[in-house]
Amino acid sequence: WDLCGGPHVENTGKINPKGLALENVSGAYWRGDENKQMLQRVYGTAWETSEELQAYKKMKQEAKKRDHRKLGAQLNLFSIQQEGAGGGLVFWHPKGAMVRNQIEEHWRGVHLASGYDLVYTPHIANIDLWKTSGHLDFYGENMFQGIKIDEDEYQLRPMNCPFHVTMYKNEPHSYRELPLRWAELGTVYRYERSGALHGLFRVRGFTQDDAHIFCLPSQVTDEIEGVLNLTENLLSAYGFTEYEINLSTRPEKYVGSDEIWEMSESALKEALSRKGWDYIVDDGGGAFYGPKIDVKIKDAIGRKWQCSTIQVDFNLPERFDMEYVDEENNRPRPIMIHRAIFGSVERFMGVLIESYAGLFPLWLAPTQARIVCVNDSVNEYAKECLDLFKSYGLRVDMAGGESLGKLVRNAEVQKIPLVFVVGNNEVETRTLSVRSRHQGDLGAMGAEDIARAMNQAVVEKSKY
Repeated sequence: WDLCGGPHVENTGKINPKGLALENVSGAYWRGDENKQMLQRVYGTAWETSEELQAYKKMKQEAKKRDHRKLGAQLNLFSIQQEGAGGGLVFWHPKGAMVRNQIEEHWRGVHLASGYDLVYTPHIANIDLWKTSGHLDFYGENMFQGIKIDEDEYQLRPMNCPFHVTMYKNEPHSYRELPLRWAELGTVYRYERSGALHGLFRVRGFTQDDAHIFCLPSQVTDEIEGVLNLTENLLSAYGFTEYEINLSTRPEKYVGSDEIWEMSESALKEALSRKGWDYIVDDGGGAFYGPKIDVKIKDAIGRKWQCSTIQVDFNLPERFDMEYVDEENNRPRPIMIHRAIFGSVERFMGVLIESYAGLFPLWLAPTQARIVCVNDSVNEYAKECLDLFKSYGLRVDMAGGESLGKLVRNAEVQKIPLVFVVGNNEVETRTLSVRSRHQGDLGAMGAEDIARAMNQAVVEKSKY
């Protein structure tokens, strides 16, 4: 059994010692089993040149400063109550919940505009559903134990797809109705070993931005292209415009006919071609039930993150005996497409925190601006401005009672994008002195003009 899957060099003489560095050591259970012997794990990295090694070290230092667990606590966004509630369960604090709400509302709006219907399904189902879907057999080790209710056994859902399939089967469908596009921000629960849990990146309860498309074979290419367009539309709003695309094709063992596999793989390739996106083929790397496209995004410091997945599925339509009535009154299986753009809201939020280094763009920031009062005599005017901003739906608060330097510094520590200073001069001129985290001092502006500019920036999803 190979401890390291490689790739390997033939001998250590081929490693440039100036490009080599040991990083840290840790304990690791043999084969990941906590019931087996603890081993010592040594971490290292090797690069062709010392310059590449130094660039890597610089990136690691920057990544450490951006750690979403550290920033999440500093900015009071979320917590994981290990002692009180257990590991891997996220508590969203008001500020984090506000950011999450902006993300989810944006997601819903884009999906509705793209022809999706929103659905809601339960978090739990009779265990027979998971037997039919195959999850109990093939995914059981990642599921929590069943729950006894009356004489039946129920199971927390590890995935949303069987619920959407069940809804599809609730009534007969004609080819004229297809495609159906159903989207859900569905919370799922998966068992993870305690040692594998990691902030928002690896948790036991998380919300997938899930959607399933049920379509005709002739519609697959257009539907995949539509998902790619939606993916680009959503991700670019958060500043992610560089992607690595992987296309995984038919493995040795698979379900479905050769004809339907060839049709689906051709459809995925054609959709990528229409987008003009280059891609890497992972020959034989697809799931046994269909080919897929994976999209990796590049963050602000150059790291790549697995994000979006578009998966064709021939398995669930067969297992659940899904069908539609075609033009000749036959009852063939529909094509089912799984897709998630963010992957999960929790993980995507972690990526955002690290990519932005906690400094969210104006439209996402939990507090978009803060009015700071130089002295108590300006409070009445400051409150008038605050009410104006709130009438525009902007997230602005107000602070005073301390030195101006401290008030501004507190806003900087909390990474609030805009600070409006109010002193006696601002009261007399009916203005606010504007300081931007991105653009510096912008001078005196009227509150109404500021509110309109902020509102426009929010609508356009601009950085500031």
